Amino acid sequence: MVNLESLKDGDPEMYNLIVKETSRQNSGLELIPSENFVSKAVLEAMGSILTNKYAEGYPGKRYYGGNQYIDLIEQIAIDRAKSLFGAEYANVQPNSGSPANMAVYFALMEPGDKLMGLELSQGGHLTHGSPVNFSGKLYSASSYSVDKETEMIDMDVVRKYAEKEKPKILLSSTTAYPRELDFKEFSEIAKDIGAISMADIAHIAGLVIGKVHQDPFPFTDIVTTTTHKTLRGPRSGLILCKEEYGKAIDKAVFPGMQGGPHEHIIAAKAVCFKEAATPEFSEYAKQIVKNAKKLSESLIEHGFRLVTGGTDNHLILIDLTNKGITGKEAQNSLDEAGITTNRNTIPFEPRSPFDPSGLRLGTPAITSRGMKESEMEQVAGWINRVIENHGDSSLKEKIREEIREFCKEFPLYPE
Repeated sequence: MVNLESLKDGDPEMYNLIVKETSRQNSGLELIPSENFVSKAVLEAMGSILTNKYAEGYPGKRYYGGNQYIDLIEQIAIDRAKSLFGAEYANVQPNSGSPANMAVYFALMEPGDKLMGLELSQGGHLTHGSPVNFSGKLYSASSYSVDKETEMIDMDVVRKYAEKEKPKILLSSTTAYPRELDFKEFSEIAKDIGAISMADIAHIAGLVIGKVHQDPFPFTDIVTTTTHKTLRGPRSGLILCKEEYGKAIDKAVFPGMQGGPHEHIIAAKAVCFKEAATPEFSEYAKQIVKNAKKLSESLIEHGFRLVTGGTDNHLILIDLTNKGITGKEAQNSLDEAGITTNRNTIPFEPRSPFDPSGLRLGTPAITSRGMKESEMEQVAGWINRVIENHGDSSLKEKIREEIREFCKEFPLYPE
């Protein structure tokens, strides 16, 4: 952890809440697939003096003076991002994944142009065309869906829908889909209909780097991602693309959408890109998938029905219908036992999205703590005991204590 002594003296109320949150993270099992634990080096960069500097513009083209070192820092982040992903162009200024997607749309589409992505309720994301999101309000959005029997994306169906709708941008992207995406096929469909191919790899960026998921490059025109999740960096965004789209995207980010970039976060991104380029990170990414597969197998042994029957990546989606409990009830019960998850819709969801039938799990964070396949069996056992006895408060407290002791073997920031 970064030093909090000044905060302790100056704002004890905030200090105490940060200490409590640190304890919560340290003593529980973090199974939300979009969360992870950054390195101490990333924490230090985020908490650095770089937050003091205004730097509107881009390296060598700033609207403020005093950016000689900031320019070097941002250029290092750009160069490392391009090298890491094998991209021709990179913009490291987006503040998160949603603004990264917004910038791409603003750069390459006009209001009313057609956009196509995976249906939100079947594993897509709000920014892929949901009617409650800017992407569905500003653009003419349509969706492809998963097959009702297999619960997987059928590329023949995607092609059929794309040929009918002819979107300006065809998205290959998910947020709650446990199988591998075929970026090459998506890009071929886009090319055949004259569309721009775009991949949002926010969830799987680290798996792509670790070569345990197909790489969107060199097929895909534009790739967006967050830099947390499996990439294990700061909470932020990134746009990668072919050279021909670079200038338009830069203009959409600044001055089109954002003002001064967060250079302390950009420095932290550069640190995480360097970490992700190591052999150790590649092994970490492989272990994420091994753990997810083992966790899914163990859950199936306990009688859980998994959407698509398993996983290819870091993510597991459970259909709780046969367990007689809703996603919200399961999330709350597991929370009481020290297991953090999130409720989620399942394909062709019969219930409300506020209290759906599904529960979404992932292994990036617990893998960062050093847990492996044998621990996944234990985690599945705890999940099963809580779900089977979700009304038993004393049992949940007993499991909470078991998990607290278990987590001492895998401490966060032990230094």
